[in-house]
Amino acid sequence: MKAIWNNQVIAESNDTVVVEGNHYFPLEAVNQDFLKPSDTHTTCPWKGLASYYTLEVNGETNKDAAWYYPEPKEAAKQISGRVAFWKGVAIQP
Repeated sequence: MKAIWNNQVIAESNDTVVVEGNHYFPLEAVNQDFLKPSDTHTTCPWKGLASYYTLEVNGETNKDAAWYYPEPKEAAKQISGRVAFWKGVAIQP
């Protein structure tokens, strides 16, 4: 699977975990050069506290387009160390 935004492959892996229709990529499969930390956080009742990254690609910014759970709850432990995308990031085989 590939995560693509602004004509760049942000992440690529054959080892994604799908939760609620979202592909979670291993952090090591994500191009860290495109990730910028964000102060945004949200809470999921069963996954826990989510943190976000803003994507910066070719001079364009996509605020909070990636998220991860630094310490997921037990029910979501399979997404530990993984990143998911939204806000126009295409997920393709």
